[in-house]
Amino acid sequence: MPLLEPKPDALLPRDGRPSPDRVPAELAGGTPEPLRSELITLMGEEKVRHRITDLVRYASDASAYRFVPQVVVVAETVQDVSAILAYARRTGRSAVFRAAGTSLNGQAQGDDILVDVRRAWQSVQVLDEARRVRVGPGTTVARANATLARHGRRLGPDPASSIAATLGGVVANNASGMNAGITANSYRTVASMTVVLPSGTVLDTAAPDADERLAAAEPELAAGLLELKREVEADAELSARIRAKYEIKNTNGYRLDALLDGETPAQILRGLMVGSEGTLGFLSELVFETLPFDRLASTALLFLPTLRDAGAAVPGFVAAGAFAAEIMDENTLRASAVMEGVPPEWAELPEGTAALLVEYRAADEAALAAKAAAAQAHLDTLTLAGVPQEGFVRDAKKQAFYWKLRKAFVTVVGGTRPSGTTLITEDFCVPPSRLADAAEALLELQREHGFTVAVAGHASAGNLHFMIAFDAADEGDVRRYAAFMDDFCRMTVERFDGSLKAEHGTGRNMAPFLELEWGAKATGLMWRIKRLFDPSGVLAPGVLLDRDPEAHLRGLKTIPEVEKVADPCIECGFCEPVCPSRDLTTTPRQRIVLRREMMRQGEQTEVLDGLVEEYGYDAVDTCAGDGSCKIACPVGIDTGVMMKGFRHARHSPAEERTAAAVAKHWGAVESGAHAAVAVASKLPSGLVGGVTRAARAVVRPDLVPEWLPEVPGAARRERVPRMAASARAEAAAVYYPACVNRIFGESDGDGPSLPEAMVAVSARAGLPVWIPQASDGTPGVVGTCCATIWHSKGYEDGNALMANRIVERAWEWTDGGRLPLVVDASSCTLGISKETVAYLTEENRERHAKLTVVDSVTWAAERLLPRLEVKRRLGRVVVHPTCSMEHLGVSGQLVEALRGIADEVVVPDGAGCCGFAGDRGMLHRELTESATAAEAAEVRERGPFDAYVSANRMCEVGMDHVTDDAGYRSIILELDRATR
Repeated sequence: MPLLEPKPDALLPRDGRPSPDRVPAELAGGTPEPLRSELITLMGEEKVRHRITDLVRYASDASAYRFVPQVVVVAETVQDVSAILAYARRTGRSAVFRAAGTSLNGQAQGDDILVDVRRAWQSVQVLDEARRVRVGPGTTVARANATLARHGRRLGPDPASSIAATLGGVVANNASGMNAGITANSYRTVASMTVVLPSGTVLDTAAPDADERLAAAEPELAAGLLELKREVEADAELSARIRAKYEIKNTNGYRLDALLDGETPAQILRGLMVGSEGTLGFLSELVFETLPFDRLASTALLFLPTLRDAGAAVPGFVAAGAFAAEIMDENTLRASAVMEGVPPEWAELPEGTAALLVEYRAADEAALAAKAAAAQAHLDTLTLAGVPQEGFVRDAKKQAFYWKLRKAFVTVVGGTRPSGTTLITEDFCVPPSRLADAAEALLELQREHGFTVAVAGHASAGNLHFMIAFDAADEGDVRRYAAFMDDFCRMTVERFDGSLKAEHGTGRNMAPFLELEWGAKATGLMWRIKRLFDPSGVLAPGVLLDRDPEAHLRGLKTIPEVEKVADPCIECGFCEPVCPSRDLTTTPRQRIVLRREMMRQGEQTEVLDGLVEEYGYDAVDTCAGDGSCKIACPVGIDTGVMMKGFRHARHSPAEERTAAAVAKHWGAVESGAHAAVAVASKLPSGLVGGVTRAARAVVRPDLVPEWLPEVPGAARRERVPRMAASARAEAAAVYYPACVNRIFGESDGDGPSLPEAMVAVSARAGLPVWIPQASDGTPGVVGTCCATIWHSKGYEDGNALMANRIVERAWEWTDGGRLPLVVDASSCTLGISKETVAYLTEENRERHAKLTVVDSVTWAAERLLPRLEVKRRLGRVVVHPTCSMEHLGVSGQLVEALRGIADEVVVPDGAGCCGFAGDRGMLHRELTESATAAEAAEVRERGPFDAYVSANRMCEVGMDHVTDDAGYRSIILELDRATR
C-alpha cells in the first residue's frame, strides 16, 4: 500500500434517504455467477464489465427510465455480437444494444445483458465523391458531418443531439431532426446496411445476392416477409392507412410502409430495420446517401406575441423556401436565460411570447438573395413582439448561437426543473396546418394536470416536443403523470389523427399506446414482424412492443439531489464525446449517475461501499478536470469542479499544508524542478522512468508524476531574454512566460526558445514585449504561476495563495492594467483570466477586472501576423486545439493564423482534449493514451506534416507521447520561423 492513501470516506454521502429504485444488495458484488464467468470465458475478461460501478453507470440514459443490467459486454466485432446473441438464445436471456445512450425513451436500457456498441464501431468512409458515406454505428452524426463537410456534403438526419448521438441509434430510431422532415430522414437516405440478426446471421443488404443469402440462412424470415407484403397489398384500406400515417413524421411502431416500398425480402428487411429500436437486429454498418451542404445561410430569431401567431407565420416562410422553421414557447425562452450569451431580459419576456428560428440556405449569393427577399417580404407582413430582435443575419457566430439555443431545448428546460424530479420528454406530430391548434391543446392539457409548460419543435413539419417533470418516488405524482399520458395520447390520436411519436422512436413510454394509434390489425402485424425476426424474444423486450397497459410506469428513475454544480444534470450524454476518460473509466454523465446511486442508497450498504471504493480512480483520479464537459453541456455543468471538490475532500490536513507551502515557496520549488529535469534529461529514460514508477508505488500514483520519454529537457535559463530597463517603457505588452515554459525547454534544443521567439517576433512586428525582471536581471516571473496546478488538484489554500499572488504581480507589471499581459500557454491564460477569480480577495478582484490577459494565439493572430511579412511558408500543418483554447474561444484564431503561413491546415476530426491536463498525463498516462487514440491515429494516417502545432507545452508533450514524438510546437515558434 502507498504511504499516502486518499480518504475514501470523504466520498460518502452525508445525508439522504433510501430510494425505492436503489440497486439491491444482491448486486453489490457486481454481475452474479454463473453469468460473469460464462461471459468471461466466451468473450474474454477485457470485454466484460461486471463490477457494481459498471452496472450502475450503464443503467441510465437520457430518458426517464432506469434499468440496471446484470452485465455489460463490449462488442468489438460482428463475431462478438453473434456470440452474445447465441449465448442469450441458449440461456434464455435477453440483450439490449447501447451506443451513445442519448435516446429519450429508454431504448438503450435493459435489465439483463447490455451490449456496448459505441467504442469499436467508429468509422467514416467517403464513397462516390461523397455522394454516399459508409459509417460504423458508433460514429456520431457530428463526426460524420465533419468529414462530409470537406466535400460539401452532409447527412439527411440532423437530430439536436448530433454532437453525441451515434448513427446506429439514429437509424434504429429513424431520428430526423431540424431539417430532415419526412424526405431526408434515415428511412429515405439509408441506401444499405449490414445487419446481424438475432439468429447470428449476417446480411449486407447491398450484396447482389442478398436475397439468396437471406433465403438460404433464414428461409422462414424471407418467406414471411413476402407473405406480410402480400397481405398488406391485398388490403386496400390498410395500405391506404399506412401510406397516410407516413405523410407526416411518425416513428411509432415498426415502419410498416417497408412492406409496400420493398420488392424483395432484403429490401423489406432494410426498411423494417430503420426505426426498429434494436428489437430486430444489430446494425453493424450503414451506407447513407448524402445531401448537398449549402454553405451560405441567412438566419433569424423572431419573437411573436403568441404561440398561435408563431405557428401561423410558418407557412409563409416555408413557401419562401425555408430550410428550417423551429418554434419555441415562452417557458423555453425563459429557461434559456441560464445559457451563456442569452440576454438576461429573456427571463422576463412578456407572457405568451413565442419565437421562430427561421433559416434559408443556398449554394451561391444570388440564390440566397432571392430566398432572403421572399422571406423578408413575408416578415414585413407580420406583427412581431415588442422585444429587441435583429431579423435575418449572416453572422456565423450569431447563427451558431441561435442553433445552439434551439438544440439545447431538452437540456436547458430539463436543467431548470425542480430538484429531485424526473423529466419525461415526448414528441408528437400533427398535420402542419393544425400546429397552432395542437400547441394550444397541449398547453391546456398540461395546465389541467398541473405540469409546467415548455414546448418547442419543428414547426414546418407539425412536430412538437414537450417536457414534464414529476417525482418518480411519489406514487401520487406518478399517477398524475399517467393520467396526463392517457389524455395526451387520446387527444393526439382522436382529435388530430397525429403521430404519438414523431422522431424519438416508440420506446418504453409509448409502447402501451401503440394500438391506440395504429389499431388492432396494424399492431398485430408488428407483433408478427417481431416474431419473424426474433422468435426467441432475445432482443430488447419491452422497448417497442409491450402488452402491459402500464409498462410506461415501470423503471421510472428517481433523481436524488447531488452536489449543487451537478444537480441540474438530466443525463442527456452531450458531454460524453468530449470527455478524455470516456473510453478509459467514466464520463461526466456516469460520474453523476454513480453519485446519484450513492445518494439512492441512503444508508451504509454493501452497494454504497463498492461504489465508493471504485469511484476514487474511476471518477475522481481519471477526470482531466479540463472542463470540456461544460462547453458541451447546454446548462454549463462542469463535472470537473465536482471532482476537484472530491480531491480536496480526500486530502489530509498535512497534504493541504504541504501544497500551500509549495505555493508559498514556489520560486525555490520551480528552481528545484528545473534542476531535476536537467539532471533527468541526461540520464537513460528507462532509468528515470523506473525510479518514478517506484516512487509512485511507495507514495501514491496521484501525487508522483511518471517520467515519459517525450518529456523535453530543461529550459536553458540563459536563453530567457534579459530585457533592458528601458524595455518596459517601450513595450506594447507585458510577456508572461508560463512556469511550464520556464522549466521545460523545446524538443528542438538547437532552435530558439519560446521566450526568445516571442520577444523576437513581437519586436519584428513593431510590438515589443517586456518580460518582468528581478533586481539581479533574472526573470521576475520566477516564483509565480497561474495557480492551475493547485486548482486542478483541489488544493484550496495553495490555489488561493497563488491566485492572489499572480494578480498582484500582474497589476504591478502591467502598470495597473495599462499594458496587456500576454501569456504563452493557453491553459495558463485560462487560469489567470478566469479560474483565479473565485479565489481572489475583494481588492484583487477589482484589480483583475482591469487587467487585459491575452493568449499567445490571439496575440499572434490579431496583433502580430497582420504586421509581419511571411518569408517562408509551410506546406501541410496539423493542429491540436487544446481544451483551454476552446474555453477561451481562440481555436479558430489558431487555425486562421496558421493559414497565413501555411498552404494547408488540418484539424483532425477526432481532435479533442488530450487529457494531459498539466501533469495528469504523467500521473495517469493511460488517460492521455485513451483520450487521444482517435486523434493520434488520424494524425499518423494523414501525415506526415511539415509542422505539428499547438500552444500549450504539456499538451504538446502529450501529443508527442502518442504520435511517436511528432514534434508539436507553439504557433509562436512557427510564426517566428516563417517571418525571420
